[in-house]
Amino acid sequence: MRIFALLLVFILGSCVSSSRPPVHQTNACSVLDQKRGWLKDLRRSEATWGVPIHVQMATIWKESNYNRRAKTPKKYFLWVIPNGRVSSAYGYGQVIDGTWDWYRDETGNRRANRADFGDVTDFIGWYMDLSNRRLGIAKNDAYNQYLAYHQGQTGYSRGSYANKAWLLGVASEVQAMANRYEVQLRSCT
Repeated sequence: MRIFALLLVFILGSCVSSSRPPVHQTNACSVLDQKRGWLKDLRRSEATWGVPIHVQMATIWKESNYNRRAKTPKKYFLWVIPNGRVSSAYGYGQVIDGTWDWYRDETGNRRANRADFGDVTDFIGWYMDLSNRRLGIAKNDAYNQYLAYHQGQTGYSRGSYANKAWLLGVASEVQAMANRYEVQLRSCT
């Protein structure tokens, strides 16, 4: 019985630590060393959709800090009473319900889960490939791909981001991180 209890504690402990976001998130090699299966997922998405690994990683970094259970902040009524969340965005990619359902319908991947890293990398590849075909955004253009990802393709085509200095700043951060990741990945993949 004692051995069973120790084994159970070990298994549960390894599950908890594997679901934690990686530390040293600004170093792509460190992230991929800590999360061994992620490189395979990123490569698969890149091979399927043509979106570079560094662009996928920078998007996930900005959206969730690699937190599989990331959610938008809660809304409050009278500053005290919780009243739902800002949006339905969830998981590594902070994808809203309707867009996630669209992806699952279009790809036939009905079992896809926003808290599964491989499913989210496939989603990002699919969405950015679509942005490339619909909007002409290069797949390695992390700045504009992020704007289309955040605002939606219709919002991007209308220029809804143009008067949002904060969002342009965020897109610049994504581009800078993508550039950093690209250089780092040359030495570790």
